[in-house]
Amino acid sequence: MVSDMLVTKQNSSAAPGVSFGSFIGTERANDAPTRLLVGITSDQTCLVLKNRLRALKKAGFDITLVSSPGQRLTETAMTEGVSSVALPMLRGIAPLADMGSFFKLLWVIFQCHPEITDFSTPKAGFLGNLAAWVMRVPHRVYTLRGLKLEGTCGWKLRVLLWSERTACSCAHVVLCNSESLCNKAESLHLASTRKIRLLGNGSSNGVDIKRFSPGPSDVRHRFRITEDEPVLGFVGRLTRDKGLAELLIAFEQILLTHPRAWLLLVGWFDGSDDSLENRWRVHIATHPRIRHTGFVEDTVPYYRAMDLMILPTYREGFPNAVLEAAASGIPTIATECTGARDSVIDGITGYLVSPGNSEAISVAALNLLDDSRKRQKMGMAARQWAADLYDQRKVLGLAAEFYHSLLRDNSANWERSA
Repeated sequence: MVSDMLVTKQNSSAAPGVSFGSFIGTERANDAPTRLLVGITSDQTCLVLKNRLRALKKAGFDITLVSSPGQRLTETAMTEGVSSVALPMLRGIAPLADMGSFFKLLWVIFQCHPEITDFSTPKAGFLGNLAAWVMRVPHRVYTLRGLKLEGTCGWKLRVLLWSERTACSCAHVVLCNSESLCNKAESLHLASTRKIRLLGNGSSNGVDIKRFSPGPSDVRHRFRITEDEPVLGFVGRLTRDKGLAELLIAFEQILLTHPRAWLLLVGWFDGSDDSLENRWRVHIATHPRIRHTGFVEDTVPYYRAMDLMILPTYREGFPNAVLEAAASGIPTIATECTGARDSVIDGITGYLVSPGNSEAISVAALNLLDDSRKRQKMGMAARQWAADLYDQRKVLGLAAEFYHSLLRDNSANWERSA
């Protein structure tokens, strides 16, 4: 461990409102690991960071994770053995609160003195990259996990567009999750083409092919679902932008043909600004053919209980849930929106439908439910595709090599290009 090389700062030295967990100071030996500061807005995003943090730590980086306070931040820091800083950041537009968060981020960067910063998610991306630019961090990365501005309009769209362009201009590299997200960022002029990068075929996490695989599951038994009853699944946050309303409408249409079908919703009601309307929450809670699990730590047995998965999302970066479903050997119906369309080979590993179209969802689902051989063939193709392109070891290896490559570049060249 590097505790003998680094000075740990006590909470008493922190800026007000900033909670330090095993926080790293600025003194270190010459052979200490490279300091990497990773920043996200909400602790919920820690769910998709764990494997990435573990791989980067193993690759020799000394990592400090920054996010708003929450149980998942604390748990992730402990399980992955990284330092953590709990720093309040609001998801929505809040100028006064954002200014306070910005100055706290300046203090964190001053204390941590990282060689590399990697901020992602809209608010942390904007505030963090701006703070890193002010502090002249040698290597600044903005990981674009999706574009919240998609689907917005009016003044909010203008604010979000300005925020994204500012975050990109303050970064040396804009790392996108998918090819379509790269194309969207270019078309919106968020950054110059030379700044925008895609590692491999996309995805920031990949999928553990061995863990997510076809196999036995007790989920059907627990929910009293028989083996001959079809199960349509959804995994993720239950929000408006994930297309839950369209999914619920489509399911009613599906029941007309397959009255014994079930809809298995694996996820939680998120309190963000695209939260699901209360009438849909009541609908889910009271529907006799819908089973809702809430947050689930281990989703493996739930995929194995599904016949197909549906992700009718409005916007994505690159959906991890689709990769997990593919590795589990089940086809997915996703939308043609940014990010999601990279996760399904239309007609081969599943189907792509237009976003917001409940009828198209039901038609695609019925097509698969009525043809078990096609469903099985697509599931096998999906698993092979995931194994060939998105094996977690390959994806995270590319990420580690990317961060190491930053250190080989000349910082002066970075500064001139920023």
